[in-house]
Amino acid sequence: MEIILAIVVASAVIFFGALISMGNERQRKAIDGLREQVVLWAMQDLRIKRERLARDVHVENPLGWLNKVVARVCGYDLNLQVIEALENPRVLICTAEDSSVRVVFTPHSPSEISVMKRARHNRLSQYANRNPLLSFPRDVTAFECSVLNNGILFDLELPLAWKGLTGNNVDEMGFIWMYMIS
Repeated sequence: MEIILAIVVASAVIFFGALISMGNERQRKAIDGLREQVVLWAMQDLRIKRERLARDVHVENPLGWLNKVVARVCGYDLNLQVIEALENPRVLICTAEDSSVRVVFTPHSPSEISVMKRARHNRLSQYANRNPLLSFPRDVTAFECSVLNNGILFDLELPLAWKGLTGNNVDEMGFIWMYMIS
């Protein structure tokens, strides 16, 4: 009799465990569906806001805009001054007002720069190309500036500011890398 009672209790525990598990799975699927709908709603809301704001995008002071970007990413204002702009590869070299820090802006990520450094160059082209990307120190600090850390219009303002600072047009640049060299 005790064995039959133990089997019935074990069967009941297994049965109720299976029911709870199925209920939890249904709840998980429902929650996932709600999460997807919230994400889609948020994306659509941002698209609507962005379209309304995108009509009036302009950058009156490109250097001031760049200083605001640096302040958002670093947490402090460097009051940058433009030193030089190179076109191939795209590089904008700036320095802090007190000349303590050099800041290099480029659309190239650290991994792309390391590939450029490893590419074989003959000796003459190595001396002819004085691009600062190829002479970065190992401990250079890199920051990615994008819509995520600089506002929803960053990718629309960046090409305007880049043209204002360098005089060169860029087709589409949604992010930029900032390298700080002490």
